[in-house]
Amino acid sequence: MRQIGPKNRLARREAVDLGLKTPGTKSHANLLKKLNVPPGQHGATGRVKKMSERGRQLRETQKLKHIFGLSAKQLKRYFEEAAQKPGNTGLFMCQFLERRLDNTVFRLGFAPTRAAARQLVSHKNIKVNDKVANTASFRLRPGDIVTFADEKTQKIPAVERALENKEGIFPAWLERKAVVGKLILEPSSELIEKQILLRLVIEYFSR
Repeated sequence: MRQIGPKNRLARREAVDLGLKTPGTKSHANLLKKLNVPPGQHGATGRVKKMSERGRQLRETQKLKHIFGLSAKQLKRYFEEAAQKPGNTGLFMCQFLERRLDNTVFRLGFAPTRAAARQLVSHKNIKVNDKVANTASFRLRPGDIVTFADEKTQKIPAVERALENKEGIFPAWLERKAVVGKLILEPSSELIEKQILLRLVIEYFSR
């Protein structure tokens, strides 16, 4: 079951911006101010408990789950599929996550957050290879083209603001021209590993 409730509380619990709030909003600004303060009544003054290795593994797994908006069961399925392939389990797991349609819509700058991207997909506002796709977990392949289903979608305020952002930097495996995006390569694990200690996630699921 996905986490519902205060998103800033989740980010403060993990002490990292999980990308759950739209950049530039008041809520996101408040998060950045308090990111290093744990949530709760005694967050600013409470003692920091020493964490066990298992606890560290759990925290990194929780972070990855929240970043991509997945349930624990979904994330475990990605690990199990990756573990069956010969080679780097962590890399394969990252590729599966990055190739999700909702994540790709977010990475292309079509939506301000993954949650917003997931909503666009579920409301049939996104096409893959000129066919409407409404499954957030749909896994893209190199060569697949992602566009909006119609021009009306581009006029949704959140989408319009996201498209106006000219400072976005796209991952090397994605290409965007105007409102047309394309997966050109297999994703790397680079962006995920900037936020997550992937080794601990693999260890958590391997026990």
